Amino acid sequence: MFSCHHVFILLFLYRYVRLAVNLVAFCLHRPIPLPENPRLTSQDVTVVIPSLQGDGGELWETIRSILATEPHEIILATVEAQEQRARKMAKESNFSKVRICSVSQPNKRRQMVRAIPEVRTEITIFADDDVTWPSTLLPWMLAPLEDEQYGGVGTNQRLRRADRPNLQQRIWGYLGALYLERRNFDCASCMFIDGGLPCLSGRTVAYRTSILRDESFTYQFTHEEWLGQYQLNADDDNFITRWLISHGKKISYQHHKQAEVLTTLEDNPKFLKQCLRWSRSNWRSNITSMFCDGHIWRCQPWSAYAVYLTTVSHWAVLWDFLLIYLYFDMAGSWPRESQELGLVVLVGWIFLSKFLKLLGHYIRHPIDFLLLPVSILFGYFHGLIKGYAMLSLNVTAWGSREGADDDDAYRMIRVSQKHQEALEFRNVVCYTQ
Repeated sequence: MFSCHHVFILLFLYRYVRLAVNLVAFCLHRPIPLPENPRLTSQDVTVVIPSLQGDGGELWETIRSILATEPHEIILATVEAQEQRARKMAKESNFSKVRICSVSQPNKRRQMVRAIPEVRTEITIFADDDVTWPSTLLPWMLAPLEDEQYGGVGTNQRLRRADRPNLQQRIWGYLGALYLERRNFDCASCMFIDGGLPCLSGRTVAYRTSILRDESFTYQFTHEEWLGQYQLNADDDNFITRWLISHGKKISYQHHKQAEVLTTLEDNPKFLKQCLRWSRSNWRSNITSMFCDGHIWRCQPWSAYAVYLTTVSHWAVLWDFLLIYLYFDMAGSWPRESQELGLVVLVGWIFLSKFLKLLGHYIRHPIDFLLLPVSILFGYFHGLIKGYAMLSLNVTAWGSREGADDDDAYRMIRVSQKHQEALEFRNVVCYTQ
């Protein structure tokens, strides 16, 4: 029979061995270095940008930053309703390396599938339409792909913060920056230990074009099912990450300043809707990885424990309350001074653990230490978001970006409707400038 003492130790170790090991791994992790005589160059890269609007200042800046890295070309995959805007933007901006293709219905998977056959290079990079690339990015992304065993490469990501934020923007931006910082930490740590990571984020990710053109991949990518009841057309980056793992391809994560992509997140209450969407995506993908595919238990056992299992087991309020409760039950017979000292140590460690993996952010932005209580409280509140997400996994709405939900009915389709809807994948038009 387990006593409170045993349960306390088991729960404490389960929760914090992960943190301790990941801290060491993060410090030891190094990206795959640049080769002296690379076989792959920027001219072996086509960048595909799925975009709903097909125009706008943010997209312009994204394309300009990508063109500065000198890829072979950019394919802007938009929707027919915005195709003329996109063509006009490319022409007026003298983007000679930009081609436009379109699909009838807005959906990122559909846009990606439409663009892939147009790629003429060995490497395809997908990028969101709100990212900023450093001019040094491509050599770092291509370095792992010199080895044929690697199928995909992810990048380090930081928040592009507002220039003169008001108090509300500063707080929401701070929470967004910590989200990315936490993700960078988990990716680098798990990559060092067993070559795994939560997901190759679609904000900027490189793949071998041959993998994306595989007929089996294309079929599964456009016919993924969720719970046997729905055809899932969301969570594209999660699917491709699982595909690579299940097909024996290595993945890489280049955690380096010269491979650091800047991105935007909501700096207003819509950030909560982003968190809800991310949480739903994590639930769907991690459940699939752990209990349907199962490959991660063999290929990436540490990542399965340190990242995937946290989806179902990490609830900050419950864990903290339970540890303190078990401590009081365990220490009931201790001298008063020992009880108080032990409680201070336990609470201090719980507090310390909540920002250790985020230390890099606070070193770069020391003023954000003042907002530390906000992040702790939000961590507890996020449990409610996570719980609601668990109860609404058949919802795929964004709710945080104009036009982003125009295709919501196509992201999660009842299986009985899927054959009719699948025909619409063929109803696409591509234009070459």
